[in-house]
Amino acid sequence: MKRRFFSAVSILMILTLTIFLLPGCSQGESTPAPSSSGSLTVNSGAESSSTVPESSTASESSTPSSALEESEAQTPESGDNSGEEAVAPEASGEAGTLSVAFGNRNAPFTLHLYDNPTAAAIARHVGTASWQLPIYHYDDYDNWEVMQYYDIPSRYEIPDNSETITGEAAGTVYYSEPNRIVLFFHEAQVTEEYTPVGYFDYTEEFVKAVEENPVLEGWGNKLVFISKSE
Repeated sequence: MKRRFFSAVSILMILTLTIFLLPGCSQGESTPAPSSSGSLTVNSGAESSSTVPESSTASESSTPSSALEESEAQTPESGDNSGEEAVAPEASGEAGTLSVAFGNRNAPFTLHLYDNPTAAAIARHVGTASWQLPIYHYDDYDNWEVMQYYDIPSRYEIPDNSETITGEAAGTVYYSEPNRIVLFFHEAQVTEEYTPVGYFDYTEEFVKAVEENPVLEGWGNKLVFISKSE
């Protein structure tokens, strides 16, 4: 009887151990698969963590520098372009005006001055004292039908920057060395060495004022009055 009891107990123990050992064995057999897949996952994660930050770092280190290089390279160009756009007034070539009347007490016309040292010197002298210039010759010299010239007193120093002029538009004013202002009140083709000074707006009233400037009684000549613009 005792032997049967011990035999039954032994069988139960064996069965119990078998029940507990079999899951462990199966778990032990199946463990390598997750572990190997886990190691692959970790490795791929390691590869990803080792490569991604490097590319990210490269992009972070290169992008700002390239952006700065582009901005530094482009900013001066935009500045130069705006500087070029700041040159527009210079392209107009104008620097002030003077008032010119052909004949005593006649309505004045505006002389637009070019931006150069010759025109600036004339404006400076006129600014200190108005000019009253006589026209001694007005119908007895070459091209008198299209031009007039006015002699300036020699005490005024005026720089000469003459250039060869072959065609003159109506209303243009030049300086001819020494100390002479030349006005073309009609279009002309005259080759001379002149320095551009300025121009009048060409109108019928302007041409009429120049051509009909009366001779001053008792003097035998015409007068041109040049003064500062009001």
